[in-house]
Amino acid sequence: MRGRAVTLTWQHDPTVHAPAKYRRACRYTAFIPDPLQGWNFKLDADVAGVVAEAESIVRELNARTAPALAPLARLLLRTESIASSKVEGIGLGARELARAEARLKTGRKVGSTVAEILSNIDAMQLAVDEAAAADDFSPDQILRIHGRLMESWPTARIGGHFRAVQNWIGGNDYNPCGADFVPPPPEYVPDLLADLCEAIDDDLLPPLVQAAIVHGQFETIHPFDDGNGRTGRALIHVVLRRRGVTPAYVPPISVVLAGSKETYIGGLVDFRNGEVGKWVDQFAAVTVRAGRLAAQYLDAVTDLMGQWRERLAAAPDAPRADAAAWAIIDVLPAHPIVTGSVAAAATGRSKPQVYRALEQLEAAGILERVSTGRRNRSWEAAGLLDLIEGLEAGELPATRR
Repeated sequence: MRGRAVTLTWQHDPTVHAPAKYRRACRYTAFIPDPLQGWNFKLDADVAGVVAEAESIVRELNARTAPALAPLARLLLRTESIASSKVEGIGLGARELARAEARLKTGRKVGSTVAEILSNIDAMQLAVDEAAAADDFSPDQILRIHGRLMESWPTARIGGHFRAVQNWIGGNDYNPCGADFVPPPPEYVPDLLADLCEAIDDDLLPPLVQAAIVHGQFETIHPFDDGNGRTGRALIHVVLRRRGVTPAYVPPISVVLAGSKETYIGGLVDFRNGEVGKWVDQFAAVTVRAGRLAAQYLDAVTDLMGQWRERLAAAPDAPRADAAAWAIIDVLPAHPIVTGSVAAAATGRSKPQVYRALEQLEAAGILERVSTGRRNRSWEAAGLLDLIEGLEAGELPATRR
């Protein structure tokens, strides 16, 4: 076990609104993990082989980067963020979410679930863009990620604040007695997080091992009242980006984790119990699958874009090579549901050019009209959301032609 258990007393509270048995004083056991600094962790040869394979696959994925493929990078980041919410049981269908996102961008209201999932996309973007670029990673970066994550939640007031009370996992809602796991008491959190941030700044371990251990330690500390899982999975990508493994594409690790939540939770328990090699082995295997899945979907989406270009070129009134329609095709993977305003912002073209281009793309069968009103019109990229649904489900893409 990497840490120590401490037995504590939950105080009697006659004022709490709970059944009588939950108002009584009771004993519980909290877990205080050992610091990461100074820990001499060594991998077994078999696990080291899986780690090396995983890092190689992710590096190969990122070697494909080019400015023209930037929209595909956003597609993968978006998918990873949505899957991270799905791990927590917060999910919507890809098509429903994309249409809601388009409504939000035109100033219309969306439901709370949509807002919560979209805030996780923003938090993940913040993690890989800003937090990963910090010279010295600190708890402030963690607070910023968490604050962005929680800003659309009913409990937004807890966003960007470490917990000041004891929390727990499982058991009942009133006290930690009988809980499945009780993280360290709040007074231990600041020092443990300072140690965690030092570990994020280190480069002594292979990047994938570092990401697995940082994630396991963060989930063990559980420093927030809510949002720990999604923040902790964002830290995986902070580590991989800081170590130069994922300069462009994040592997959709949460997609694979969401497909086997019990195994994922079991791996975190293994980490707490000192079976760190077992957890790293599982994490590396998940990353192998995520990297391969991402590569296959990049191929599938690139192929689909090629089909769109062929359709547009074959249209009776095919636009010139420098027309806005071609530029919109280039950015569609990042915007599966597109509006005039979104297309204009993404391509830098004028509104008249964009709306003419959208009509051309619709006529060519590349875009399908979602809304028919004169205002707030939106279009769906033909075939793209079918691919995204498969990616979010962790399914291999079908061959298209």
